[in-house]
Amino acid sequence: MPYKEPKLEKIYFSIGEVAEMFAVNTSLIRFWEKEFDIIKPHKNKKGNRMFTQKDVDNFRIIYRLVKDEGLTLDGARKRLKSSRTDEEINLEITKSLVNIKNMLLEVKAAL
Repeated sequence: MPYKEPKLEKIYFSIGEVAEMFAVNTSLIRFWEKEFDIIKPHKNKKGNRMFTQKDVDNFRIIYRLVKDEGLTLDGARKRLKSSRTDEEINLEITKSLVNIKNMLLEVKAAL
């Protein structure tokens, strides 16, 4: 999964930042926003989408279901409705493993 964990703790991410995290076009981010009701970005006065960390986490779940597992959008929607808790647990496990990997790489670089 090409997801890149952001380095800084940010409250909001632009659509470009989210697209870069997942190595996809911004058009796919806009499309998934329309297709999945769990994505609810805030919009600033200019109308720019501002995504929260929760939105990014939801994109990560959708990305895994669609890109990694090969589900259709309808299949991903059904999976999210039927087993939302399981998907959130899997997401937390994945985030923990990525953090452990990064920590081990830092230790390796320091040696």
